[in-house]
Amino acid sequence: MRISLVILGCAIFLHPLFSPAFAGGSRPEPKTTAVAKGTLAPDFALKNLQGKTVELSSFRGQVVLVNFWATWCPPCLEEMPSMEKLQTLMAGEKFVLLAINVEEDGEENVKHFLKKNRHTFPILLDSEAEVQARYGVYRFPETFVVGKDGIVTDHIIGAIDWASEDTVKYFKKLVGR
Repeated sequence: MRISLVILGCAIFLHPLFSPAFAGGSRPEPKTTAVAKGTLAPDFALKNLQGKTVELSSFRGQVVLVNFWATWCPPCLEEMPSMEKLQTLMAGEKFVLLAINVEEDGEENVKHFLKKNRHTFPILLDSEAEVQARYGVYRFPETFVVGKDGIVTDHIIGAIDWASEDTVKYFKKLVGR
């Protein structure tokens, strides 16, 4: 009986140390499921690093790559150079790349990150995790491809080479070339 009480006491004491809030920050996993392919992408309005509000719906008529990332996520940082290259390869096309940072202290962290890493694509700040929750994102990086009509055409979990020949062909086909 005494051993059971000791084990129970330890479990109660240690439980918070293994909770998601303690392990990865103060925000729990979103309670929603990811936005499904073939559905209208939820609109959002987020500020960029210059303080300007950017709305997804303002890019209707263009293919939009919506990438959720964080500076503490090694796979996210690993794929960023290929995202930059894709941005360059798709210049002049009806294509937009939006990188949504999901950190509570995102602006400060992103500015520090950009001092060492040059990226020209827009970085938006979702420090309240509202868009992250709306899209059902809790794994990083996580990316949604939104067609010209606003419909989600693809959902990718994990880092990929965004500048690979096949990926570039895929986006050229989506924009109609």
